[in-house]
Amino acid sequence: MLRKNSTDMQKVEKGNVPAVPERTFPGPIYSPAVDIFESDERIALLADMPGVKAADLKIDLRENVLTLSGHVAAPEAAGETVVLREYDEGTYFRQFTLSEHIDQTKIDAKLTDGVLRLELPKQERAKPRQITVKVS
Repeated sequence: MLRKNSTDMQKVEKGNVPAVPERTFPGPIYSPAVDIFESDERIALLADMPGVKAADLKIDLRENVLTLSGHVAAPEAAGETVVLREYDEGTYFRQFTLSEHIDQTKIDAKLTDGVLRLELPKQERAKPRQITVKVS
């Protein structure tokens, strides 16, 4: 009986652990802080990814899963020696499952000052509308 409880406890603990991508390269993996806003026409997603350059940013969409990943390199220039480092190189990674209400063909992305902004437009059928009542 103790064994069963121990197994059940492990299952519960594993169920509460967030999914982390398998590492195939050294270095830390960061989860970017995200703000999400919604209007009648779209959902806007802002992800903080300081130090990531557009060339090092990948946005992938497969089977309704939007994946953001970007690598940030060490900031020191050639010939400089690190005196204190509070900012380390690594990889940002975050995934989102999109609803069927998003028009996936029209997603737009912009990276400005370390903030990635994704515009996820809603499909026409998902937009709220006023329905006129006809009198017969």
